[in-house]
Amino acid sequence: MRASRLLLSSLVVLAVSASACRKSQAQGTASPQDCILVEDGWGPDGTVPFNVEVIAEGLEVPWGIAWLPGGGALVTERPGRVRLLKGGVLQPTPVATVQTTHTAEGGLLGITAHPDFATNRQFYVYVTTDASGHDENRVERWTLSEDHASATFDRVIFGGISSATYHDGGRIHFGPDGMLYVGTGDSRSPDRSQDVNDPAGKLLRLTPEGQVPQDNPFPNSPAFLTGIRNLQGWDWKDATTLYVTDHGPSGETMRRGHDEVNLARRGDNLGWPGIYSCETRQGQVTPSLTFNDAMPPGGAALYTGTSIAEWKGSLLIGTLGSRHLHRVEFAQDNPARVARHEVYLRDTYGRLREVSMGPDGNLYVTTSNCDGRGDCGPRKDLILRLKR
Repeated sequence: MRASRLLLSSLVVLAVSASACRKSQAQGTASPQDCILVEDGWGPDGTVPFNVEVIAEGLEVPWGIAWLPGGGALVTERPGRVRLLKGGVLQPTPVATVQTTHTAEGGLLGITAHPDFATNRQFYVYVTTDASGHDENRVERWTLSEDHASATFDRVIFGGISSATYHDGGRIHFGPDGMLYVGTGDSRSPDRSQDVNDPAGKLLRLTPEGQVPQDNPFPNSPAFLTGIRNLQGWDWKDATTLYVTDHGPSGETMRRGHDEVNLARRGDNLGWPGIYSCETRQGQVTPSLTFNDAMPPGGAALYTGTSIAEWKGSLLIGTLGSRHLHRVEFAQDNPARVARHEVYLRDTYGRLREVSMGPDGNLYVTTSNCDGRGDCGPRKDLILRLKR
């Protein structure tokens, strides 16, 4: 009965807001009020040339990359290993093994380095683990040894994030304000996304010590954005504006597909589970771009390099089920309006997970073919570098 009421409510909202939603078979330019709905497939193939270099192989679901000062990176593997990329070479021995309860989409997920890593060598991971007999997601802080050969556990800085077989979120980044941002999923309980006192289904904002900043949009709450289903990718356009990707439903309230690209600012509500596709509702964000067919999106990064000049300022999104790299270009006169979107690496490297700008100004992408949903193959998962 509840699902029927939610569906009826959504259909009413859709009818009211139909004039604000434009459908596109491929690409197009929307007015500031429009939402582009791609009804068939994911868009046209892009024409910008670039080369792809495999810089590491033999990995098992490399979920996140943390770039280190002076070169090198830490890479998480979902079963619980932290690996070191040094001088462009993946070191054979993990620097740390993190205890996980690896089920479906959980495990060792996001990773990021402390802004003062050069002096404290601290890094953070998002992990699914056992907490007194039940699974939860939490953010842990670790310290890398001086020679970068090993790491030691420091402490849990934020716990109690609900875990489930699916919708565990997992991406973590430090923002331009020096705060730690944590993307979570709704843990298969959609209503949690609307509760500012529940960390599930949110983009959280924490201090480096795991406390709630006093200037967060909701008093005494770590929530920075609400109304999210499963957050794995976002980046900052500027200090106050983010581009956020979100997974659409896979059967909840009789709905499917419609993964999203959104523009968001502090305190915004992205609408899950109330609005869907190009629907609008007072006080909630309608996506800039959504797709009838399920992608779904992995990591995302704004292109800030110079090697592929045509991509400057575009959002690059790794996709899993649709197995491609998606480029979204936004209008110069309105950051919420999509001017162009196109597909690269279509069915070339399989499932794509992390997307990250490296300190060398090149884009790095990891594959996720060993996660039980792709073709793992003898080389297992890869780290790719895209450049001219």
